[in-house]
Amino acid sequence: MHSHHSAKGLVSDLRPVEPVTLVRPHAARRAARYFVENFPGKSLYAVKANPSPDLLAILWDSGITHYDVASIAEVRLVARTLPEATLCFMHPVKAEEAVHEAYFKYGVRTFSLDTLDELDKIVRATGGAQDLNLCVRLRVSSDLAQLSLAAKFGAEADEVKELLMATRQAADALGICFHVGSQAMSPHAYVQALERVRAAIVEASVTVDIIDVGGGFPSTYPGMEPPPLADYFAAIDRTYEDLPISYSAELWCEPGRALCAEYSSLIVRVEKRRGDELYINDGAYGALFDAAHVGWRFPVELLREAEGEEQAFSFYGPTCDDLDHMAGPFYLPADVKAGDYIEIGMLGAYGCAMRTKFNGFGSDVGYTVSDEPMASLYLGDQRPAQGATVTALFPAG
Repeated sequence: MHSHHSAKGLVSDLRPVEPVTLVRPHAARRAARYFVENFPGKSLYAVKANPSPDLLAILWDSGITHYDVASIAEVRLVARTLPEATLCFMHPVKAEEAVHEAYFKYGVRTFSLDTLDELDKIVRATGGAQDLNLCVRLRVSSDLAQLSLAAKFGAEADEVKELLMATRQAADALGICFHVGSQAMSPHAYVQALERVRAAIVEASVTVDIIDVGGGFPSTYPGMEPPPLADYFAAIDRTYEDLPISYSAELWCEPGRALCAEYSSLIVRVEKRRGDELYINDGAYGALFDAAHVGWRFPVELLREAEGEEQAFSFYGPTCDDLDHMAGPFYLPADVKAGDYIEIGMLGAYGCAMRTKFNGFGSDVGYTVSDEPMASLYLGDQRPAQGATVTALFPAG
């Protein structure tokens, strides 16, 4: 098992040809403990953000006992990895066979829906079960989020009354859920959505047992520095307490990015420089999907000593596709050149989950590290410590 004092030491000793993933278990533990200890309800990890079995185990050991699964494959994965975990099937559109398998084979009792057709499907697939937690998903605004999730799912205002009343009849526990969008930059996003929930409850005159505020809790990136998570929790708690709901109702949330973004980063090598364009050995079809397709700006650091001013660069990935381009801007020392190594931070959310092997590129080489992530919502203004130990997790060969 290899060990190094830092990412720079790893690069100096190994000179890796392929991209290298660095994982920080302590960062994931810290994020999980923060939610467990501070969110005024129950936190469900959104598995789609990063389905790594190692990460799932870390979150479980840190107090996350409920998992938001979006497919039967995720149901099977979490059930296999964490047999005692509670699984909640929160994708609003599911195959009837998937609902049947989840209910009868894996004991899933919580399902979301946004139409009467989906309600009928769940009832049929579970044989008219009387022990279901059914969460009706409302369509709410994503205006305060960096990535909208308002178009695909969620019952419209004129559909909600009938859907809530019908679901109340089929459910042992009735829930209402929503998603304010990914990387919500203001706590007011949740306040607006919860006011929408209030209106729906009043109109339908139903008893509600679960309020699920979904995901959207942010992490910090260049140009996207959100308020403290405590501000989000306080706004949610204050608005939730005023809702006309059951005295025994539960408050849930579904963090994904906020629990795992700080978990990992990526070391890439510069293969070519052309002006302010750097050709690197990972990209849009690897861990940098978001950087390419939605213009996400991840923090970057050159892994050697450098002098002089920084300048803005864009990246090209290793494939033959022009779409394998990450516009950035990514700010690095002006003297960066071919053969240099760059660490790209905050890739724990979605990066690893969306990798492909397109064009034959891609790498599963990874190491655990004990230093701090390049940015954090859990450390205030503290910067990463230098010279931390790096231990091989799954080295090549």
